[in-house]
Amino acid sequence: MDEDCNGAIDHEELKKCLRKLDVSFTDEEINDLFKACDINEDMGVKFNEFIVLLCLVYLLKDNATALETKSRMGMPNLEATFETLVDAFVFLDKNKDGYVSKNEMVQAINESGERSSGRIAMKRFEEMDWDKNGSVNFKEFLFAFTRWVGIGDLEDEEEEV
Repeated sequence: MDEDCNGAIDHEELKKCLRKLDVSFTDEEINDLFKACDINEDMGVKFNEFIVLLCLVYLLKDNATALETKSRMGMPNLEATFETLVDAFVFLDKNKDGYVSKNEMVQAINESGERSSGRIAMKRFEEMDWDKNGSVNFKEFLFAFTRWVGIGDLEDEEEEV
C-alpha cells in the first residue's frame, strides 16, 4: 500500500488502499481515521499505525458488505487476531466505559493470578497511557500492543540500539 516506498502511507495512499479493500468511507471518515492513526502526527501512517488502522477499519465496518472485505484483508487469521484484541481490552475495561483506569488494570492483573500484580499493572498501564491522562482508550491499547508483540518501525528499533 506504500506506493512510493517511503516507509509510511500518506493520505492519498490510504484512500487508494481503502478502495482496493472495497471499504466505503466518506472523505471525512478517511481524514478522521488518518488523524487517529498518525499518532506521531508526521502526516504518514507507519507500519504499526497501519496495523491499528486495519483493526479500526475491521471494527467500524461490521456489515454484510464488510464480510467480503474481511476475506480480502487476510481473514480468518486477521479476524481472529482483531477479535482477541477486542476481548483483551474488554477484559481490562471492567466498568465498560471505553477506558481502562489504573484501578481496572490492577483488578484485571489480580484476576489473572499474577503475584506481582501492582508493579506489573502500573508498568503496563504507563506503556498504554500515551497521552498521560490517567486513562487508556482502545486506540492507545492497540498502539501499546503492537510494541509488546514487536510490531514497530525501523526508526524505533534503531533508536533502542
